[in-house]
Amino acid sequence: MVYIGHENKLSIENKILLMREDARFDVADANLTYGPEESEEVSIPDPSLFQDIHSKQAPPKVPKVFLSNKCIFNCAYCSCRASRESDSRYCNTPRELAEISVQQAKDNGHGVFITSAIYQNANYTEELIIETLRIMREELFYKGYIHAKVMPGTDPLLIEKAGRYANRLSVNIEVAQNSGYERIAKQKNKQIILTPMHQICNLVQYAKQFKGKSNPYLAMSQTTQLMAGSTEETDRTIMTLSEALYKKFHLSRVYYTNFQYVHEARGYELPITQTPSWRARRLYQADRLQQLYGFTPDEITPEQAPNLTEHLDPKIGWALRNIHLFPIEVNRADYEELLRIPGIGLTYAKKILRARQFGTITHRSLRAIGVSLKRSNYFITCDGKYEGGKYIEHPELLEQIFQE
Repeated sequence: MVYIGHENKLSIENKILLMREDARFDVADANLTYGPEESEEVSIPDPSLFQDIHSKQAPPKVPKVFLSNKCIFNCAYCSCRASRESDSRYCNTPRELAEISVQQAKDNGHGVFITSAIYQNANYTEELIIETLRIMREELFYKGYIHAKVMPGTDPLLIEKAGRYANRLSVNIEVAQNSGYERIAKQKNKQIILTPMHQICNLVQYAKQFKGKSNPYLAMSQTTQLMAGSTEETDRTIMTLSEALYKKFHLSRVYYTNFQYVHEARGYELPITQTPSWRARRLYQADRLQQLYGFTPDEITPEQAPNLTEHLDPKIGWALRNIHLFPIEVNRADYEELLRIPGIGLTYAKKILRARQFGTITHRSLRAIGVSLKRSNYFITCDGKYEGGKYIEHPELLEQIFQE
């Protein structure tokens, strides 16, 4: 294979700075947290999604390193798009990228995410990524975590090769509706995204059958990324699609970003758009309610309320729409019922069940095991006692209490 040369003679330090800027558009494997319950954590990739936090944004926990930021595609939202005029284009050889990746992984301690713009074509780019992975494993003897990006439309044989070296593979679906590709990513389509996702799914399922028996680096998981606001879709549309993706492709995670179109891109006639930062935050909360708490899209985003709101987290929103189900007696509720109570998450639901084995649960004992009653108090009884006043009879007043 003839490898690419440099677009510009940039220093490694300058390349890494550019990579961090480009990484804003590819968030998989970030591991910052926001708690929708006092007791739970939800992975969120962008600190700007927090409310009332104005500190400088930290680098992603798993660093992203790019083969190249020179793309043949012209996606409107991406800083690597073909029509973007820039003096800061770069291309690394596999050897250069492998060395940068290993060093970044060692400095970070949590692995590395290897990605790229589509340089020349999808297969050529993927071949260079695979060679990077091979050098890391076989020549630099890196044994840690690697997440590798699969280019849209990549040949199945190349996907299989990438899966020999990486622990996780991903291809980003980006849009929640097919019309979105023509609107913001004209060179992409449903087929070149979903076909690789299906192939990665098969690879991951095969790898899980032989875990620990052969190549320890067979890819064991797949993720994808969805943008909110690119097609004026509802959150109900996004959550319904996410549920289908989890089920069909056995995804480990769906990551969410807010569609931003703040600099005009050649070839597109789009209004300047900035999806509000809180929207992705709410989508992460809704996602975890679906995947960990057993909620359905119809419960979180029903037809009569298809969009999440800025002022209420989705669990509180569901509870207020279903106030007739409350209060719940914590001494009789099963695990699934406890998870439906605002303020009680996975950890404390289990603690409550354990504590019930030794006696009757009271409001005092809930506090003793660490449950904050700031939210849950309005939705529970303990041994028949209710301490939420008359608010449960007036959900409109409860909503005012819980507005963030």
